[in-house]
Amino acid sequence: MAVPATIVILPMGILFILSGLIVNVIQAIFFVLLRPLSKTCYRRINKFLTESLWLELIWLIDWWAGIKIELYTDSETLELMGKEKALLICNHRSDIDWLIGWVLAQRSGLLGSTVAIMKKEIKFLPVLGWSMWFAEYIFLERNWNKDELALKSGFKHLEHIPVPFWLALFVEGTRFTESKLLAAQEFAASRGLPIPRNVLIPRTKGFVSAVQSLRETIPAIYDCTYAVPKTEASPTMLRIFKGISCSVKVEIKRKKMAELPETEDGIAQWCKDTFVAKDALLEKYNTTEIFSEQELHQLRRPKRSFVVVLFWSCVLGFLIYKFFKWTSLLASWEGIAFTVLFMVLVTVIMEIIIQSSQSEHSKPKPTVLPTQDPIKQSLLQT
Repeated sequence: MAVPATIVILPMGILFILSGLIVNVIQAIFFVLLRPLSKTCYRRINKFLTESLWLELIWLIDWWAGIKIELYTDSETLELMGKEKALLICNHRSDIDWLIGWVLAQRSGLLGSTVAIMKKEIKFLPVLGWSMWFAEYIFLERNWNKDELALKSGFKHLEHIPVPFWLALFVEGTRFTESKLLAAQEFAASRGLPIPRNVLIPRTKGFVSAVQSLRETIPAIYDCTYAVPKTEASPTMLRIFKGISCSVKVEIKRKKMAELPETEDGIAQWCKDTFVAKDALLEKYNTTEIFSEQELHQLRRPKRSFVVVLFWSCVLGFLIYKFFKWTSLLASWEGIAFTVLFMVLVTVIMEIIIQSSQSEHSKPKPTVLPTQDPIKQSLLQT
């Protein structure tokens, strides 16, 4: 049942911000003192710290909103998930695709070992972005001259990670909206490409760089396709806070990295062909309501996220109680004003995090259409 978001955002924000700051401080200490001595040891400790924070968001998905995730894949792939290094390529359909990916990673035991390629602005988000930076996410500026170096440097670090991890890449470069789809269709028509109806045209430079750099390190590519039933609203952070449930369908096809073409053009075409197949899969689902022919696996909600939220609630509740008792903060108008200001600050930070996840705030990388029509040009850049 839906509840007013403000009832949840403030207490959940206090829990997430305070616990996150504690985790970030500990991460910073280990980053400075331990990482120069042993990156492997640092990564193991940071994996635990990262999971202790991100499981709070998993709790929102699993236990608060009750979002149902249906996984379609073959038994062999399901068995290998979490036991091997993999490059994930996904369509970017909803505002929380990254969070759905975290749920899948958590079920596979790789939540703290998941790395993604994200836009640079994300790393400045309080707590969430900082934790991603400590987790060695790769951040891009959407300027290929700079991003090429950032990607190669990030991939170089990944080559030396001995344990399984997932590297996630949203190849479309931006989240799906109707205006962006229209721009993609115009662009495809002008270049004689297949006209997409449910995905955007992939930007292949980052994918080509990942394959070329990590071909010897990562044995498999997980081709992930997300879909939400037409009868249900697409999930967003705001709807999650309101406790609005929905179902998300995910198909994963495992491809061997060694089977991909060797040349840049061949790798790029493989990626484009994969998204043509994704588009066909989603179009079939829209018309027949049959999502995938692969085996359906129901993902059970783990109790670990519930335990983590309970732990942080108890610890922070005790510390806040002791703090107010020791300072008598609420005994003066200054103390009350400070408390109110703190709650306003928490609300503002949570609002920034929510707003940053919304698709209308996601801007695609500008691309020039072979036309002088200003309407088509503006559509492509929104």
